[in-house]
Amino acid sequence: MKHIYEQGTDKTAPVLLLLHGTGGTEQDLLGIAKHIDAEASILSVRGNVLENGMPRFFRRLAEGVFDIEDLKLRTEELNKFIDQAAQQYGFDRSKVVAIGYSNGANIAASLMFHYQDALMGAILHHPMVPLRGLQLPDLSGKEVFIAAGENDPICPPQETKELAELLEGAGASLELLWERYGHQLSRSEIEAAKGWYNKTYKSNS
Repeated sequence: MKHIYEQGTDKTAPVLLLLHGTGGTEQDLLGIAKHIDAEASILSVRGNVLENGMPRFFRRLAEGVFDIEDLKLRTEELNKFIDQAAQQYGFDRSKVVAIGYSNGANIAASLMFHYQDALMGAILHHPMVPLRGLQLPDLSGKEVFIAAGENDPICPPQETKELAELLEGAGASLELLWERYGHQLSRSEIEAAKGWYNKTYKSNS
């Protein structure tokens, strides 16, 4: 998978896995990641699927209607890629925290839905429920921050609430932030994510 890896100066920090939104690239979230933790290593990945020339992490049949078989396939593909990257770059596979926006947040949630140890935690900006009817793994000890828009036209609030309930039901610790900026990635939610990250991963170091 096309990607960028940047070695951080803090070997004890989580490795930040960056997952862009539809039409984005592996460059999109670098500034946000460095704002959240300037010392962490970064693995930023470009989605392998194209929709009208726009990179995505999995196919969809229509707006808000996911191609579930492709989602499962691409989730497995991404998980294996992270495994390979950990070996290639020598980072701790058990300390990966995803930062995903929109489509990227959905594939990050899907990683947690399918694989108990894929992620140590996740910052999910405007995610939806990736798929339903799945028995989630035990996510005890996993930390998740979700930022959502009360008036998001692409991701209805009910989707966010259901995702939060599913993750908490599987044992994850969860913080949920509501804003009123639609589907856009706002400065204030990035600041809130940074505050959550510092509290979760920096306070004990």
